[in-house]
Amino acid sequence: MTTTTENRPLLHGVCAAMCTPFDDTGEHLDEGRLRDHIESLLDAGVHGLVLCAGTGEFAFLSDEEKTRIISLGCEIVDGRVPVVAQTSAITTTDAIERTRRAADAGASAAMVLPPYFEGPFERGVLFHYETLANAVDLPIVLYNIPVNSGFDIHADLYRRLVAIDNIEYIKDSTGDAIRLQKLIGIGGHVLAGADPLAPYAAMAGAAGWIWGAANVMPHECVRLWDLITAGRHDDALDLWARMLPANMFFWENSVDAEYNSAVKTATTMVGRAVGPCRRPVMPMTRQGRLALMTALSTLPDNTVDRSSLVHREWEDERDWLVQMASRTSRTSGAAS
Repeated sequence: MTTTTENRPLLHGVCAAMCTPFDDTGEHLDEGRLRDHIESLLDAGVHGLVLCAGTGEFAFLSDEEKTRIISLGCEIVDGRVPVVAQTSAITTTDAIERTRRAADAGASAAMVLPPYFEGPFERGVLFHYETLANAVDLPIVLYNIPVNSGFDIHADLYRRLVAIDNIEYIKDSTGDAIRLQKLIGIGGHVLAGADPLAPYAAMAGAAGWIWGAANVMPHECVRLWDLITAGRHDDALDLWARMLPANMFFWENSVDAEYNSAVKTATTMVGRAVGPCRRPVMPMTRQGRLALMTALSTLPDNTVDRSSLVHREWEDERDWLVQMASRTSRTSGAAS
């Protein structure tokens, strides 16, 4: 197992599942914003970064963009914290190729989904991970999010997978506290991926979190980890009570805001410009933004008021889309 000098696993604590910053059209990677966002998260003290994660809009990125984000991200981080690259692919051959590229770029580990969309049954998933682990010299993080991948890495399968060399971690995003404790009991290193369970996962023995909300509230996330690992659980839960409204909003809300759209909007609200989500993910409505501001208002470090809202508030979302489409059209025309 790969461990730190403090006898902790290499991946531990707050591993921020980083948003991918785009320009204001959402159509182009903004490398300046990428650099600024990475530096902001590192300044806050996060323990690791995850590039091209689900929160990083992995499914909406071209192969060239993924390669560039991982390469540039590793260059910017320059060894200050571990960098996890998501290298998921439908075929085993493509997963091996992407993971090798990430290793060459300097990634510390690779996070990999089971093959998705018309993917294999359990025997094929075992083959996929074992073949990948044998082909690369990089720790593998199993990425379990069955609601999106269509396949569940259940506890018995995890037991078999974690026995394979190079498979050392699992990110579990099921939101099932019972499942989480089963995985922790089996061994390896469990990284919790369900925002509303964060403190309880750490108290139960999770190695850390791969956490999209860390884009929005990195200082609070790091402070929460420090309090829990110091055994100050009462103080941790007091802090968590102030973090919970936003984390619950991201996970589930009644204003039709997708997770990535809410996280990106909130990240920009608190002063870390990351641009909109790539279409067809829609911008948040005015009603949604107002509800999100209320949820963010309890944060101790990342307070927000209306004057800090960077996203323009047109009279309705149709106007927003007209403006964005017009800007995209002009940009594409200039590029051609």
